[in-house]
Amino acid sequence: MFTGLSAFPLTPMNEKGIKERELICLVEHLANAGVDSIGVLGSTGSYVYLSQEERARVAQLSVESAASVPVVVGIGALRTRDVLANAENAQKAGASGVLLAPVSYQKLTDNEVFDLYETVCRSLSVPLCVYDNPGTTHFEFSDELHGRIAQLSQVHSIKIPPVADEVEVARARVERLRKLIPDGVTIGISGDAVAGVGLRAGCDAWYSVFGGLFPRQALAITGAAQKGDMQLIQTLSEALEPLWALYRDYGGSLRVAATLAEITGKASQPCLPQPLKTLQGDDRKRVEHVLEQLGLA
Repeated sequence: MFTGLSAFPLTPMNEKGIKERELICLVEHLANAGVDSIGVLGSTGSYVYLSQEERARVAQLSVESAASVPVVVGIGALRTRDVLANAENAQKAGASGVLLAPVSYQKLTDNEVFDLYETVCRSLSVPLCVYDNPGTTHFEFSDELHGRIAQLSQVHSIKIPPVADEVEVARARVERLRKLIPDGVTIGISGDAVAGVGLRAGCDAWYSVFGGLFPRQALAITGAAQKGDMQLIQTLSEALEPLWALYRDYGGSLRVAATLAEITGKASQPCLPQPLKTLQGDDRKRVEHVLEQLGLA
């Protein structure tokens, strides 16, 4: 489950609630495309903006709509008691796995983060992926802490932040981490713009925002990695550079992905929780141009 392409869709919503029909269509589209897993309620799924009840509903709808494709559900929250409740709801919904980031307002210590994962793992009957995302959580894992957490029986994967642009530097980083974790724990790359580098550097999975909207194109890159065709990975990923430039220029993937979803009709406007907004005006026209340039419209 924690190998290949894990596609992360948006959770389309407005201030009245989740747009359930649109969420179902997104998940069905990914399942029909044959992705290896579907990751809901990640950062792209705006999990921190949803109530516990809304998150439980997203988990239920996603599992029901994913056919036989495994669904991994994000369970991160500020308090451990809420993480445990989210984990229970995800398991009741039939999730195949969970994704946990150390969400905080006060800066966490290494021991507090380890205790969080240890506590949650004791309550789980499904595998857990460690979500290492310092850009949103403002917590930076050391490789040594990853090594400690990876010894917990329910931990099956680590979703690492973007790697260096140079393959050899990225490979050294992946190999350094791999020496500290059990053989059965996979390493997955996030950060679409450098996913090709991460896969070429030896990552087992791509946890992909891009794949949540355009699974066919993301599967082509992942398939090249599974065949060991490093040149094809590079060629396919570099061809998407105009899109990766949007990520860089607009502060990450969320607003870009949501704008792409609206333009392509996968989500109606607005689809983000306030105060977040999709791109408008000239910025939106630029996204439209990139879609046409890449043949994704």
